[in-house]
Formats: sequence, C-alpha cells, structure tokens
Amino acid sequence: MAEGEDIGLDDLGTGAEVAQVVRRIARVARDLSKRIARGPLEGHGATRGENSDGDTQKALDLIADEAFAAALTDSPVRWYASEEREEVAALNSAGALALAIDPLDGSSNIDTNVSIGTIFSILPAEEDPLTSVLRPGTDQLAAGYVIYGPQTALVLTLGKGTSVHVLDPETGRFEQVAAQLEIPAASSEFAINVSNYRHWGAPVRAYIDDCLAGDTGPRAKNFNMRWIASLVAETHRIVSRGGIFLYPADARRGYERGRLRHVYECAPIALLIEQAGGAATDGCDRILDRVPQSLHERTPFVFGTADKVHRVAAYHDLPHEEVAALFGRRGLFRQ
Repeated sequence: MAEGEDIGLDDLGTGAEVAQVVRRIARVARDLSKRIARGPLEGHGATRGENSDGDTQKALDLIADEAFAAALTDSPVRWYASEEREEVAALNSAGALALAIDPLDGSSNIDTNVSIGTIFSILPAEEDPLTSVLRPGTDQLAAGYVIYGPQTALVLTLGKGTSVHVLDPETGRFEQVAAQLEIPAASSEFAINVSNYRHWGAPVRAYIDDCLAGDTGPRAKNFNMRWIASLVAETHRIVSRGGIFLYPADARRGYERGRLRHVYECAPIALLIEQAGGAATDGCDRILDRVPQSLHERTPFVFGTADKVHRVAAYHDLPHEEVAALFGRRGLFRQ
C-alpha cells in the first residue's frame, strides 16, 4: 500500500510506526466504506458460515479481515489478532507492534442498513503473539473505531485524548472535526436489551427499574432507552450525546461472562471512552485493569458518562434486600 497516498490524518502527534498503522487502517476503512455503501448490489449480506467462536460470518466480515491483513503485511505490525481468526497471525517479523481488530463489528445489521464499524487496538509486540495481546488495556498505544454510517468517521485515541475525523467522500481524506472529544456529562439516555431482563442479576435489574420508574422513582428523573445492537453505533451515540451502555452478564448459557469480546471490542472502546472523560467497567471493575486469559474471551461491559457507570457499580455493592425491592430506597454510596 502506497505510503504517499493522501488519507489526511496529518497531525497525529505520535510515533511514526503507530501513525503509519493508523493511516493504513484508515485507507482500508475508506475503501470498505464504498463497498458497504453498495449494500445488496455486491451481496455482502450473504452468510458465509461461523467464526471460531460460533458467531455468524457475513461475506463482508471475511472481505474486511483479508483487506486489513493485506494492508498491514509490510507495516510495523508483527502480530495480527482478528475476531475472524482462531489464532494470532504473523505479518512482519521485524514489526514492533501488535494489532487486535474486529474488522467489521455489527455485521448482522448489514441487511437493515444500520451503522456498522471497525474496532482496533494497537499494542507493543512481544516475542510471543498471545503475550502481545493478552495484557492490561492500559498497555494500549492507540485505539479507535471507524463507523460506517451517514458519515464515515474515525474516532481515535493515542492515549492523550480522543479525536474525531470524518471522511470527505470528495477528497478521500479524513478531516479532523474534534481535537478533544468530551462525553457530555448530562444525559437521560440508557442503552440495554430489555428483552433479557429476566436473565439479569438483581443489581442490573434494580438499576434499570429505577431508570424506568422515571420522575416517580428514586432517580426522580425521566429517561429514554436506546438499543441499536451495534457496538460501534452505540459508542458513537454515547460519545456524541452522553448516557450509558450496558451489556451485562446474565443467566443464559454462553452469557455468564457477557457476550462482547475483551481484546477486540471492550479494551479499545474502554480506552477511547476514558480518554473522552467517561468510564468503562465490567459492571463493577475497570475494564482497562483486567487481563484477558484467552484470545476470544468475553466480558460484561458497561460504559459511558462516568457518574452513570459508577452508579451501576454502586448497585452491585448494595445489600441483596435493597436491590431486590422494586423502586426501593437505594444506598448508592460505593465504599
């Protein structure tokens, strides 16, 4: 891939190797944006099978994975860990970086024309491929996502704030529109799949009960619920308008530790959110402090406006009788 090709992102303010990888990801994202826009004209919604973790793969999942791997083959990326691959792939033996990527998050929404995206995490490469990616989220050198929607946008952190870059379809350049993104502190929105209410633990049910009680409940405030079922789209709404997203663990088989993947989804989103002034936890503890034990490990995930995320953690500290009582008084002070 030609390094001289103008993709924008001129002032990343980071090391040359990380900047090179970000720009290559952006070039692939620009090309994917065009293919996604063609939708059924290219048949990308067709199912091609399942990945190693049992999730349905669309044709475009595989196209995206292959495109990112090919673009990074002669880059500083030594190890390439993809949600679509069972194991970490070796790209450049001389590379100093590792990349963890969800090439196309939310692909189940392709057929319905809902925003989908790419999520990525850049880490220092070690001699061992698994050691390179199975590490605390605080070790990330950069993280970001690309959202393919009404606009194609790259939201990026290099560890010193979160910036937003929108693709200009006329020039093919990503232009910066926000140098320092701040998640709004005030919001009345929460995002969760309420159809799973009966499967949740008592603290999560109590938190949602109190939101649904509105101005007649303990929160003394009315809330609006949102649920897109696309992590990138949910994240983009929260960084734009504030609020909270919850994908908790629940009692269903296979959901005991949540459903979102720590390495490819939760760790990079958590870094972005924290760098934009928000918070991200597994419901109780900070995501960036956790060390995943396997490549495709799943985790509960709660993120958004900091005070809302910390309130959810506080509900987990309450005595059982307090979270079991519908709309009861809650002692919301985390010790």
